[in-house]
Amino acid sequence: MQALEHLRDELMRLASANRYLFSSTDLRALFPDQSDQAFRALLTRATRSGVLRRVCRGIYIFPYVTYPRGYELYHAAARLRADTLTWISLETALSDAGVISQIPVGRITLMSTGRTSTISCGPFGTIEFHHTKRDPNEVAGNLVYDPACRLWRATPDQALRDLRAVGRSLDLVNREVLDDAL
Repeated sequence: MQALEHLRDELMRLASANRYLFSSTDLRALFPDQSDQAFRALLTRATRSGVLRRVCRGIYIFPYVTYPRGYELYHAAARLRADTLTWISLETALSDAGVISQIPVGRITLMSTGRTSTISCGPFGTIEFHHTKRDPNEVAGNLVYDPACRLWRATPDQALRDLRAVGRSLDLVNREVLDDAL
C-alpha cells in the first residue's frame, strides 16, 4: 500500500468531529520506519492532494470528517500550547463579551505561560500568544473553561487586566458595558 493511501486510511479510522486536527508528531507515529525526509515529502504530497489541509506549521486538518467550523484557530491554539496554561483574553475575550465594539476577524488573542509569538494560519487567520509570568493560581478564579473552543476564557475583568499588562490600547473599551459586565 502506498504511504499516501495508508495515511488517508488511518486517518479515516482515527478522525472524528472531536479529533480532526493532527500534529506532525501525531502523523509521524503512523510511519515510524520512514526517514524524516520521506515523511516530510509525504506531508507535502498529502497537502497537495487534499488528504490533509495545513493550518499552521505542524498542525493539519483531516478534511474528510465533519468538524465544528469556525473553531479551527482556537483548537489549533489549544494543540500548540497543550503544555502551558493558555486562555482566551485581550481583544478576543473583550469583543466576545461586548466590551469593545470591534470584532477581531481572523485573529484570536490569548495569554499564555509559554512564549510570546504570532502564528500565521493562512486562510484560517492568526493566533497571537502573549506571555505572562503570572502565577496560575492568581488568575484561576478569573478563568472559565470554554468547551467549544477547548480553551480557558478570561472574564472581562481579567481580560482588561491582561490588556493593560501587555500594554495594549484601552481606547476601544466601552466603560459602561464593562461596568455592566463586572
